[in-house]
Amino acid sequence: MKTRILFAIIAFCAFLFGCKTNYPVAQQSGKEDMAYLVFVGPNDTYGNGSKPVQVDVDGTKFDAKVVKPKVANRKGTQYGVAPGRRNVSVTFNGQVVYQKQLFLSAQQTKIITLP
Repeated sequence: MKTRILFAIIAFCAFLFGCKTNYPVAQQSGKEDMAYLVFVGPNDTYGNGSKPVQVDVDGTKFDAKVVKPKVANRKGTQYGVAPGRRNVSVTFNGQVVYQKQLFLSAQQTKIITLP
C-alpha cells in the first residue's frame, strides 16, 4: 500500500514537472536601422582579438577585434554601422589588408574575412 502511494506521488510530481508552460515570447518591433560588421581572420596573424585592427568606415575610424572563423557567429564582436553603401577599409600594422565598398541593409550582419 505504501509503495502504491509513493509511486502515485512520484508519478504526479513527474507529470507536473514534465509539463512545459509556454510563456509569450517578447517581441521586438521597430528595430533600429543598423547594420553590423564582424571581422574574421586567422588566429596566428591577429591573435584572436589581442591585436586589434583599425577600421575606417566612410571616415569614421575605430579599433576592432578579429575572431577565428569557427567562433564568429557565437562570440564575434559586432560593430554597428549605418545601413547603405559604405567604403570599408581595414588596416593592420600600417598596411591595408581589406578595402571594399559594401552595401549593407538594415539588421544585416556582414562577416568580413581578413587574409
